[in-house]
Amino acid sequence: MTSVLDFQNKKINSEEIKKRADELRDEVVKVRRWLHQHAEVSWKEYESTEYITAYLENLGLEVHHYPDHTGCWTMIEGGQCSPESKTILLRADFDALPIQEETGESFASIHPGVFHGCGHEMHAAMLLVACKILVEKKEQLPGKVKVLFQAAEETANGAEYYVNQGILDGVDAAYGCHVSSWLESGKIAVNPGPRSASTDEFCIKVQGNGCHGGMPHQGKDALVTACAIVNSLQTIVSRNTDPVDTLVVTVGTIHSGSNYNVVANTATMSGTVRTYSPEVRKGVEEKMRRVAEYTAKAYGCTAEVEYEMKTGPVIHDDPDMCQIAHDAAVKIFGEEDVIETRPVGGGDDFAYFSEKVPGIYAFIGAAKPSDDGEIHGHHHPKVRFDESVLPEGVAMHVQMAFDYLGDGTMKEKKI
Repeated sequence: MTSVLDFQNKKINSEEIKKRADELRDEVVKVRRWLHQHAEVSWKEYESTEYITAYLENLGLEVHHYPDHTGCWTMIEGGQCSPESKTILLRADFDALPIQEETGESFASIHPGVFHGCGHEMHAAMLLVACKILVEKKEQLPGKVKVLFQAAEETANGAEYYVNQGILDGVDAAYGCHVSSWLESGKIAVNPGPRSASTDEFCIKVQGNGCHGGMPHQGKDALVTACAIVNSLQTIVSRNTDPVDTLVVTVGTIHSGSNYNVVANTATMSGTVRTYSPEVRKGVEEKMRRVAEYTAKAYGCTAEVEYEMKTGPVIHDDPDMCQIAHDAAVKIFGEEDVIETRPVGGGDDFAYFSEKVPGIYAFIGAAKPSDDGEIHGHHHPKVRFDESVLPEGVAMHVQMAFDYLGDGTMKEKKI
């Protein structure tokens, strides 16, 4: 299927975009593997930022940096711009995780304990090579493309920083994507409504009174109390939240005790809260404090709750942007490979962008079995991502830019 956009006798079509992206297959794989090998954690993506900067500058683009943080952005101004032309933000994250890689890949991370276990290097590689095509075809571009390489998605505070620094100034809409090990390779999911959950973090500290393990009645057991709190926290979901609403409360760590024969004096647990409802989200902290404090009191201990809202609002894909993205995806992936999926429990701070301007966040299937035959999930030390989808991901960025900028609607008020 070919789409033709005609702007003042300048034409671009999807077959041309796909052909060029496929010609750059080796290049996007090379970029991806370099970024994978040089994995860096959030706010420490120094080598990666330098690499991205050099690539963009080689395209003749002016690259803008931040004085106190990593990441960078650039602007591609189309040759068909007019006062009514719009600006779309294309965003890719590129931070890695503090995980020891166990993929067995020949291009595994050279940095011990740091691994691109969520596929962010795939995002950056796709967007970098998309920039190359957009520069090549900028005379046919009917607007402006602002490109952000965002640091620190994994710590959920990167996007907020860039928004506060004015990255959305003059921007009318935003597009982002995420490769997915849970989605069949070669598929793309775009649909309106909630896409990714809000992400909150909590830490509960229990104070007891340690004593000899053989005489527990002489103390107050912080470990037993913590275990009771872990179980009681689930009543926030099962007895304090409408069953129609989705809420997850997960305790991910618990640390307590100093020796096998000592009743624990303290216990500390941490975890995450996920939901698709802003209203549900607002009430969790108060309920958690009540459960933790009163459960601890019942055991003769005390509990202190630290609660932090990590990401912004839930990602809600704009219906109009979703339609544009769906049509673009059909041109690049084919109608049979464009699907809808249920919202996912993972959070993404792309929400900070889509809160301010109409946004769309697509999932690109990149499932790939590991040597053990399993398809592992994101953040697993053995997770792999299928490089064969990279050219399609490149083309999708380019097609999305052309289709949004050339859809014929007038730009709305910018922030």
